[in-house]
Amino acid sequence: MRWFEARASGVTGHLLALLLILVLPGIALAQTPADTAYGRLAADSYSDIEAGITGLAASGDPRASAVLTALSDGRLLHRPSDKALFVKEANGLVDARTGVPATAEGLKPVRANNKVRRAIEAAQGLLNLASPDAGKRREAADAVFKARDAAALPALEAALAKESDPRLRKSLGEARAALLLGQPGTSEADRLSALSAIQARGDGDAIAILRGLSASDPSEAVRAAAERGIASIERRLALVGAAQNVWYGLSLGSVLLLAAIGLAITFGVMGIINMAHGEMVMLGAYTTFLVQDTIRAHAPGLFDWSLVISIPCAFLVAGAVGVAIERGIIRYLYGRPLETLLATFGVSLILQQTVRSIFGPTNREVGSPAFMTGAFDLFGLSITWGRLWIVAFSFAVFLGLLFVLRRTSFGLKTRAVTQNRRMAAAMGIRTPWVDAMTFGLGSGIAGIAGVALSQIDNVSPNLGQGYIIDSFLVVVFGGVGNLWGTLVAALTLGVANKLFEPYLGAVLAKIALLIFIILFIQKRPRGLFALKGRAVES
Repeated sequence: MRWFEARASGVTGHLLALLLILVLPGIALAQTPADTAYGRLAADSYSDIEAGITGLAASGDPRASAVLTALSDGRLLHRPSDKALFVKEANGLVDARTGVPATAEGLKPVRANNKVRRAIEAAQGLLNLASPDAGKRREAADAVFKARDAAALPALEAALAKESDPRLRKSLGEARAALLLGQPGTSEADRLSALSAIQARGDGDAIAILRGLSASDPSEAVRAAAERGIASIERRLALVGAAQNVWYGLSLGSVLLLAAIGLAITFGVMGIINMAHGEMVMLGAYTTFLVQDTIRAHAPGLFDWSLVISIPCAFLVAGAVGVAIERGIIRYLYGRPLETLLATFGVSLILQQTVRSIFGPTNREVGSPAFMTGAFDLFGLSITWGRLWIVAFSFAVFLGLLFVLRRTSFGLKTRAVTQNRRMAAAMGIRTPWVDAMTFGLGSGIAGIAGVALSQIDNVSPNLGQGYIIDSFLVVVFGGVGNLWGTLVAALTLGVANKLFEPYLGAVLAKIALLIFIILFIQKRPRGLFALKGRAVES
């Protein structure tokens, strides 16, 4: 009996052994590349985590992108006991492999260092190379270019073969060139070809790659070509930098034009040194804030039109305040420049404190409509839509004011008073009325300037103080009362300031311009374009 039991036990053992021999390979085969990659993500070694990232990107797992994003954001957690992975979402935990909600305790975040982060960027780039979204494919090409992971080369070449967009093909070609230059087995001819593609990119990343080649490549031809490429890119970047500074100068000049153009009218017609002109700009900015606040509360759908609505409102508010100042104070001080300077300075302090008492001393938020957000590249220049719209708006205001002064009865009377006040009065022109309307027009234009400045500067009670001195410099340099002179002076000072800043710094650049204007008015006291005739005599 015992013999039969022993034989049965031996047969059972053999059967179990045979079963294990047959089943274990199947279990091993069931371990997919994605499973291996997930297991490595929960490892303690950074190199294992990096390998897991690369393997997960190449596995084709549908959860790969979400898991890598969670790892990049610090939301990927693992359980040390069984290496299970979880993703922390806004509403709780989910299983990393399945996306099913889960609960777990004793979790630790998956660690990441700089190499792991670079691997994440490269992996996300690999995943997006085949995306139907052109924007994601462009981001993927940039990510592969910066990561320069040789493992991405097959996927990159496959994406390049399928791509039809010329710009994306160029980006993919640059990424491929960067990978080829990083591989030690690449032939000299291929390295020279890839070097040309990197040189055509022409940015700082390209210079970094070429400098590495010029320092360590074994081929003398490649080193020489890299040095020539560096010199060519640096010359191009210098030209692009100068052009970018000119654009910044034009945008700054347009802001100065908006702030100074109203001052040029009032200073030219009445000879008034209006130190409260900056506060008219500030009132226009706060009017924009109130319009947007009202729209947010009662008609959110009109927000993109808020600036358009603010323009006439700011003009009317600042213009009405200007007329009140002229009728209440300034008309009693004509021909007394020192008194007008002190009186308008006092008015500026009163307006600042009034706004500070109503709205508080802190900055107020003024949003940007959709059409003023974002930027685009033009021949290597980065141009923001907000600045571009402000430049266009400044020129539109200038042309509109020029039309008013040249083609309307009010403009004719204003020019007559500017050139010879006594003769204009003798011809029946009501000079006090012209003074009031001109001061209101100049103040209203300053209010419009505040609408534009609310998009690029802090809306606070001190907003106008930053532009009043520059506005006077523009008016004096261009010629008192001459609109064309104001335009030329604003753009000239804006461009000169931005060209000097890289070499002298912001403060010294302004000091240098101030010294230049002081020396200039010694030779031409009436500015670049002096008006013919006489201003206010009394």
